[in-house]
Amino acid sequence: MNILQINSSARVEGSQSTVLANEITARLLAANPGAEVAVRDLAANPHPALNESALGALFTPAEQRSAEQAARVAQDDALIAELQAADAVVLGVPMYNFAISTQLKNWIDAICRAKVTFTYTEKGPQGLLTGKKVYLALARGGVYRDQPHDSQVPYLKMVLGFLGMTDLQFFYAEGLAISPENAQKALAQARGEIEAAFA
Repeated sequence: MNILQINSSARVEGSQSTVLANEITARLLAANPGAEVAVRDLAANPHPALNESALGALFTPAEQRSAEQAARVAQDDALIAELQAADAVVLGVPMYNFAISTQLKNWIDAICRAKVTFTYTEKGPQGLLTGKKVYLALARGGVYRDQPHDSQVPYLKMVLGFLGMTDLQFFYAEGLAISPENAQKALAQARGEIEAAFA
């Protein structure tokens, strides 16, 4: 079994979403002795944003790319290869200004590639990253679960499903900014949900 953990907080240290993602990965390892784990920390090793030069590189045929263009595409290729190899994916997802982090958006932009991770057919788009279980650890300062103003979960369901990853399990730690007592309670509840999921 191959486990891929993606830490998408802007913080290298002190991220609650990373703490919970670590716990999920530990549970997966305990349930699957001998599993291989790859960790991609997008704060420690930020992935470049999709910009005009990156688009130019992606839309240039491989044999015509400059060395600089080839190097830029190779950065995205590495993230795609990690994901293709994974049987289970663990995402640490903080909420910033009602949305996912820039770090996570850059990762998503890198892994969405036509004819590689999805394709268009006469029946519509088809995801090519099938057969993976995805665990998502959500850390939020306020309370948004099952509320109309939760923009994260619908987006993540849509974009991951578009790529073929439809087996998603969400774990929530909410109200972390309300008070230290509330944060402690929320983290304990999230840990309880994680424990129950692997019981």
